[in-house]
Amino acid sequence: MKKVKVKLIGYPGWHLECSAMASKYLGEQFDIHAGGMDLAPVHHTNEIAQAECAFGKKPWVKYWLHGEFLVLKKGEKMSKSSGDFLTLSVLEEKGIAPLDYRYFTLTGHYRKPLTFSWEALESAKSARKKLQEAYWNLGKKSAKLRAKAKSYEKKFLSEVNDDLNMPKALALVWTLLKEKGISDGEKKNLLESFDKVLGLGLSKAKKASVKIPKEIKALAEERLVARKEKDWKKSDELRDKINAAGFAINDESDGTYKLNKN
Repeated sequence: MKKVKVKLIGYPGWHLECSAMASKYLGEQFDIHAGGMDLAPVHHTNEIAQAECAFGKKPWVKYWLHGEFLVLKKGEKMSKSSGDFLTLSVLEEKGIAPLDYRYFTLTGHYRKPLTFSWEALESAKSARKKLQEAYWNLGKKSAKLRAKAKSYEKKFLSEVNDDLNMPKALALVWTLLKEKGISDGEKKNLLESFDKVLGLGLSKAKKASVKIPKEIKALAEERLVARKEKDWKKSDELRDKINAAGFAINDESDGTYKLNKN
């Protein structure tokens, strides 16, 4: 067969650019390719056709993860044309840290639209703060896990392996913190393990030193005495006073307590 030289005029389209770059940096066959769900019908099918014809390997990509859109309350896709477009600078101005936004995204499954609202972001910010405080309050990490703790490890991996069901994985974290049959040290061990997937930086965050006023410490000591005397009504009243002053008191299993800033 006679070879024919073809002269191409112009530049390659973005379909070819993407398959070329992906193959250059990830190899002729790789595991995961992600992108918006709007890219599945044309862009990604073109990438597959180009790459598999070029390399003769099937499949070129083993798993395709197509994410749904971030939408507004009325269900519209967030876009520049809508005039209500979220930017990093706007998040920064509103006091939303990158990890707050990450927590927000973990509350929705990637295959379903995620509804944006400032209320939802503030809720995510508050929840992440509580999770970080809970991690700090667990004390020293236990090196070994008993059977019940290992069952949580198995459940977490099961949720992650179920098509990256991060909302359920995140819910399991909160269930773990309430679990009475697992020690604080085991919980801390599990949280650090789970965070390798969640990416919330629990072990990397530095705890700011908080000065507890003398009057708050006095209320906490008074409450401790009330609890020892089983005066639960007084104990609750003192706890409410501490909370109203902007502090939280957490009772420990050994009969002590910890004070933190709300």
